[in-house]
Amino acid sequence: MPDGVKTVEAAPASTRRPLQIALLVAAAFFMENLDGTVIATALPQMARSFAMSAVDLNLGMTAYLLTLAVFIPASGWFADRFGARTVLGGAILGFTVASVFCAMANGLWEFTAARVLQGIAGAMMVPVGRLVVVRATEKRDLMRMIGIIVWPGLVAPVIGPPLGGFITTYASWRWIFLLNVPLGLAGLVLAWLLIRNERGAEKKPFDWLGFGLGGGASLSFMYGIELLGRQDAAWAAIGGCVGVSVVLGVLAWRHARRHAHPLLDLSALKIPSFAVAVGGGSLFRIAISTAPFLLPLLFQVGFGMDAFHSGLLVLALFAGNLTMKTVTNPLLRRFGFRTAIIGNGLVVVVAAAACAFFTPATPWPVIAAVLFVNGLCRSMQFTSLTTLSLAEIPGPQVSGASTLSSMVQQMTMGMGIAFGALALRVAAFAEGNATGVPTVTDFRIAFGLVAALALAALFDVRKLAPDAGAEVSGHRRG
Repeated sequence: MPDGVKTVEAAPASTRRPLQIALLVAAAFFMENLDGTVIATALPQMARSFAMSAVDLNLGMTAYLLTLAVFIPASGWFADRFGARTVLGGAILGFTVASVFCAMANGLWEFTAARVLQGIAGAMMVPVGRLVVVRATEKRDLMRMIGIIVWPGLVAPVIGPPLGGFITTYASWRWIFLLNVPLGLAGLVLAWLLIRNERGAEKKPFDWLGFGLGGGASLSFMYGIELLGRQDAAWAAIGGCVGVSVVLGVLAWRHARRHAHPLLDLSALKIPSFAVAVGGGSLFRIAISTAPFLLPLLFQVGFGMDAFHSGLLVLALFAGNLTMKTVTNPLLRRFGFRTAIIGNGLVVVVAAAACAFFTPATPWPVIAAVLFVNGLCRSMQFTSLTTLSLAEIPGPQVSGASTLSSMVQQMTMGMGIAFGALALRVAAFAEGNATGVPTVTDFRIAFGLVAALALAALFDVRKLAPDAGAEVSGHRRG
């Protein structure tokens, strides 16, 4: 066996540096998450640079999301075949090089091609990074490490827009991508030093049919979700994309259950805690992911605030995220996953419903307080569900479970924005608002629908056993 390459069984967790690895993976995740949220603010300046409309430039953002959807299912196979360090290091390097190409782009097609390369690298980075952390961590420490790597997904959507506005105002949009270069190079060196190049114990052939079916299902579904967020999209096109994704998804499911070595291993769904984290947990993630989309729109379109003051209010979410990090683990240890997720889920419902009562006359300290609570419950729910999804997975199934979980989470993040857009469309239809500009009443209805979605998620979470994930949470009944 080549030097530095280990099978999963040959590398005991006690010989690794789980905290340093978790921080490295979190930094890589932050780079990837921040990139996507910052670009949205820079689109107008980029459009002027390319001499085209910002709407046309949206193709670059769409290409990235669709590439992620196609290639995430293959990430686990690449990690098992070529080694986790090789794949994660290659993903960080690829993302960094693609960032340079994005910064050098002078037209739409150059930029889109560079974003596709970024998408391929990002698809390898997230699930393989999570896999590395899980393999490097003993059960008793998993909750703390997952809490570290979940943080970028919570923080980036909140601080990305104001950071993007600052960079584009006082520098150039190209620096958004160039800032990834030192971060990426540092991450590459640390990945090489800290991570063992573990491979799967068994070499499996690449499942080309599964890749085509699963990638096609993900691609058509995510494109349909992307269309749903556009005001001018035809319902027939949206329905066609979703219909194709359902057909391909069913075929991919049947193929995965019959194939000896499926690309997307569904066996983890037989584990109740994983099934709940993917099922009801997805509804929670969709509901939670609407906040960074709906709140800035409410403040700017509904209340007439400028982007700066709107961004300051939304930072209350970030403050809540940070604060909750200090108490998440003690709460899970005290109450266990089931009680904590259900109790916190009720807070998610109430916090979303409270946003429906905001008006232009609502004092800003009241709004900030509600958003702070919103940030608290977002952080708690994301960390709890992500940890639960891997808490009871046996070693041989970790790679497949991490890949499946990452794919579902990536979809639910996109679905959060789409659900927010759909809720506004439904509200406008119910109110007879044909102007295309949401009113405060439209936002009230939208937040009510978000609260209802979070409430529906609780019914699935109730299926959890009281001692689910106890080995990881440290919870002891009685």
